[in-house]
Amino acid sequence: MSQLAASKPPRRTRKSGLGTGLFLSLPVLSWALFDFANTIFSSNIVTIFFPLYLQQVLGGDARMDQIASTFISYANAASGLLLVVFTPLLGVWMDRTGRKKAFLVPFALAAILFTFLMGFTAYTDSPSSMFGLPLTIVMVLIFFTGAKFFYNSSQLFYDNMLPDIATGPQVPLVSGFGVAVGYVGTLMGLVVYAIVGSGDYPFAFILTAALFLIFSLPIMLLYKEKPAVPAPAASEGRRSFFSGYRDIYETFKEAKKHRAVFTFMVAYFFFNDAVATAIAMMSVYATAVMGFSAGQFILLYLVATVCAIIGSFIFGHITRRVGGKVSSGLVAIVLILALILAAAAFSNAVFWAAACLYGVAMGSLWVTSRTMIVELSPPDKRGQFFGLFAFSGKLSSVLGPLVYGTVTWALAGHGTLASRAALLSLVVMAVIGLAVLLRVPYKKPAEEPAA
Repeated sequence: MSQLAASKPPRRTRKSGLGTGLFLSLPVLSWALFDFANTIFSSNIVTIFFPLYLQQVLGGDARMDQIASTFISYANAASGLLLVVFTPLLGVWMDRTGRKKAFLVPFALAAILFTFLMGFTAYTDSPSSMFGLPLTIVMVLIFFTGAKFFYNSSQLFYDNMLPDIATGPQVPLVSGFGVAVGYVGTLMGLVVYAIVGSGDYPFAFILTAALFLIFSLPIMLLYKEKPAVPAPAASEGRRSFFSGYRDIYETFKEAKKHRAVFTFMVAYFFFNDAVATAIAMMSVYATAVMGFSAGQFILLYLVATVCAIIGSFIFGHITRRVGGKVSSGLVAIVLILALILAAAAFSNAVFWAAACLYGVAMGSLWVTSRTMIVELSPPDKRGQFFGLFAFSGKLSSVLGPLVYGTVTWALAGHGTLASRAALLSLVVMAVIGLAVLLRVPYKKPAEEPAA
């Protein structure tokens, strides 16, 4: 009897591997802390201080505030254009080499350097001009474009680490944990505002670069990448980086075999168009349209971030229970409602409600979309599909700001009406995304025991 008991394998439950120990393990914690680090960049630079800096140096009246919005939109679009060209290739390169951390580290360091250069350059006072703007402002725009390109490129490798540290039912929970930790990073980033106040925005760029570096160190120094397993095509001999377009073309030729993931990428294109553009324009909209001071906006953004943290945790569990498609649809509905309320808001109370709903949608979109890519893509092409997933998102990050900036430029003479009309264009994008999502062939994967 004792021999029989000794030979009996230990019982595993459906909940195995889903406790708090999972989140505190070194691979998951160091991975999540990189989300903490890069979200500081995203919130401080993309959402808060870069737009406020341009509004400070270019704005002054209703028309010039809209012109500042146009330059912010076009700088984001320029970064998106670079990402459209290169992120699919980076995904192919991941599959060929089987390496992720080796690419993440240099891209993250480049983003940190360009962020520092934004602040260093903004302190200079060059008498020269370019394109009708002071050379200092042009250089800050260029460095912002570079910083955002490298930041987003590093995220491609970061996202594709998810299936290395989580399996089965762990995936949506770890994804939600990473997003939640990331938005806690937003709260840390807001400490910068307490230091610089509402005037010294170049110093905010420098402090943000320092925080980005500090909280990136765990993944750079402590995260142990699994041994690289290159794709079979990698054994065919040395191939040029740009030959990756041929691999992408071959994947597109097989689109019928992977209809579900390709259809979802189209839906994500429209969702991300709305979310990414709203993130970039949030501070200018709140200050120029709703009349918020910089301090009031920081408080608004802090509350929206807390909503994003709560939403990401909740949607991690919702996604695990009902699957990626249903949860993505729920996120889309929340996003549409938030944008409509923001565009129609003529009172601060309505705008606060819109910001809270938007925070939930902003945090939850990453949880549901990353889970969908893991669920729908074949493991041997997952790097390519994460690259194409990023391609879909970055292509939308070109279109969204271009449309938003063009609307504000065309209607600049109408004051705040221009920004309200531009925001409504994002509602149209989100509704199209929801319609496409409903056409995604999807069956919730069976919940197998976690590794």
